[in-house]
Amino acid sequence: MKASAFVYPWDVNGDPEAPARVADLGVAQVTLAAAYHSTRALTPRHPRHRVVTAEHAAVLYPPDAARWEGRELRPYGAGDWAPGDAYGEAAAALADAGLQVHTWVVLAHNSRLGAEHPHTCVVNAYGDRYPWAPCIARPATRAYLTGLAAEAAVRPGAHGTELESLGWYGLAHLHAHDKTGGVALGDAGQYLMSLCFCPDCAAGYGGQGLDADALAAAVRTALEPVWRGAAPSDGGWAGVEKLLGAAPANATRAWRDDRARTLQEAAVSAVREAAPDGFQVLLHADPVSYHCGANAGVDPAHILSVADGVVVPCTGGAGLLTPFAEQAAGAVLAANLTVVSGMGGSPRTLASDAARARDLGATELRLYHAGLASDGDLEGVRAGLAALT
Repeated sequence: MKASAFVYPWDVNGDPEAPARVADLGVAQVTLAAAYHSTRALTPRHPRHRVVTAEHAAVLYPPDAARWEGRELRPYGAGDWAPGDAYGEAAAALADAGLQVHTWVVLAHNSRLGAEHPHTCVVNAYGDRYPWAPCIARPATRAYLTGLAAEAAVRPGAHGTELESLGWYGLAHLHAHDKTGGVALGDAGQYLMSLCFCPDCAAGYGGQGLDADALAAAVRTALEPVWRGAAPSDGGWAGVEKLLGAAPANATRAWRDDRARTLQEAAVSAVREAAPDGFQVLLHADPVSYHCGANAGVDPAHILSVADGVVVPCTGGAGLLTPFAEQAAGAVLAANLTVVSGMGGSPRTLASDAARARDLGATELRLYHAGLASDGDLEGVRAGLAALT
């Protein structure tokens, strides 16, 4: 199975041994961040630093001034954590080591955008804004995300891209010093707390026959026993219907599914228009369309008719592959396995985990994350990939 390791530019730039170290793992490809959210990351082998703090979401290359001229929403350049064309420098070094380079592009996840442009954010039924979650129903936000996808994905020398968070973001988010776990919201509660009530979504609900103010009140009423711990909020979509009522629940889902699908279509189309022939476009995806987050909720049949394939989270189990495998018809199904022990990964069982994923339809592997892993974890990856071959 073809394997690719995720890498940040700061894992490579300034460390002349990094490209060979990644290649020595046995991977054929790297998925290199070109646009990324804020983070604090270890660099356990870098000769100059051990911790990199990316203060805000940024593109890791110089953005095209002409593309963004006159537009209110535009990408932010990186600070000293990724100066200049950090992506291009790292990509060239990795390619020189014999690795095929694909871009890694994070889209609808940007706290600075929300802080500086509050009107772009998801607004919940209580009126709280989520600055980390751009509302993908807003026309200006959709135009920004589509333009960013095309620019960040198609960097010089890249053979393909992986688009992350190309869909709805909601409450569930590892925000700085996150303190939202005091009440177990479950799948249904998370959905209700992720519904957006910005003006565009309010109009969208109206098109589905719902009054937005009445809907927001219904959401608050439905959540009240959940906040008190007097009612469960799990049970998948059936749980959402039980809390909110089947008709309004399905009307909200119809609006949100349409906004996500059409954005995905537009972004992939923009990437293809900008890319050379043979350029591969994958999405980080969850096969449950109402789910929010980095792995965008999608309809498997639809997304595999739009993109060349998907990257599916498989750490702890590869069951999410099955709905995609049933629709695959030659598409790329990449099983994403965490290989950092300190982040819940299991590099020592990589061979067996990959074999299980292959049995469920995976055609490729993604390994998260070569730059963050310890030497011992990397040795586990090396041994696991060798066993697979």
